[in-house]
Amino acid sequence: MDSNPNSQRTSYVDLLTSQQGVFTIVEDSALQVPVFGTDASSYREESPAEQEERPPGVKAAKGKKKNNFEGKETVSQFQTMWEIKQEDLVKKERLSKIRILERLLSKKDGLDEFENVLKKKLIEELF
Repeated sequence: MDSNPNSQRTSYVDLLTSQQGVFTIVEDSALQVPVFGTDASSYREESPAEQEERPPGVKAAKGKKKNNFEGKETVSQFQTMWEIKQEDLVKKERLSKIRILERLLSKKDGLDEFENVLKKKLIEELF
């Protein structure tokens, strides 16, 4: 290793100066963008028609959003999802009540007063 730390700095500077010819700056309005390996005269802007087309899925999804500006389809889909969710919640609540009743019925030793009241109430609700 070289004992002189300044020799490393000079090698970095040499490396940077050797790369200056590779990068060029292209002026686009007020924005300056360095483009690697291109000449400023060969740079041109593409019009929207000349740009690459998106994959069909992306284009279809964007078009679907634009065409459905009234939101009729989305509202109906949301309503059906909401109805399904409500049905699921009712079923889950019923299952949880059945589990509580099963635990109360499976107790071997005597039930407390509030547990007896709860057991009777659950039996009336469920059956």
